[in-house]
Formats: sequence, C-alpha cells, structure tokens
Amino acid sequence: MIEAIGGTAALLTTFSFLPQVIKTWRTRSASDFSWIWLFAFALGVFLWMLYGVALGSLPLFAGNFVTLSLVLMIAGIKWREDKSG
Repeated sequence: MIEAIGGTAALLTTFSFLPQVIKTWRTRSASDFSWIWLFAFALGVFLWMLYGVALGSLPLFAGNFVTLSLVLMIAGIKWREDKSG
C-alpha cells in the first residue's frame, strides 16, 4: 500500500511537470527559468533520487529520475538559448 501511494505521488508530480517541458521544447525558449531555480530544483530532485536508492524505493527513485531528466532538458534549452543570444 505504501509503495502504491508513493508510485501515485511520483506519477502525479513527475507528469505535472511534463506540460511545461513540452511548451519549452516547442517554443525553444526557457528564458523565463532562472539558473538558480534550475540548479536548486535539479539538485533537490537528484537528492530525492539518492534518498530513493537508500530506501530501496523504486517509485521514489524512478519518479525523480524522470523529473531530473526533464529538468535537464529545460536546462539544455536554456543553455543553448543563452549561448546563442
């Protein structure tokens, strides 16, 4: 039951971020994101991922792994945008 709650929470929080990633990908603009926020959020998600490993919780690890991947996609778009502009 606990893992099911964790899995549901991971799906909801991870996929709630997806529309923003899609919008950023389509517009090729991440100018509204601050580097401080991107760094802090990515670090926090990475630490949650490590915590999931330490607890042996697949939902905690997997949800944060996907979220970190999405955040890094946005960071990549922002880096490319800042570099060219």
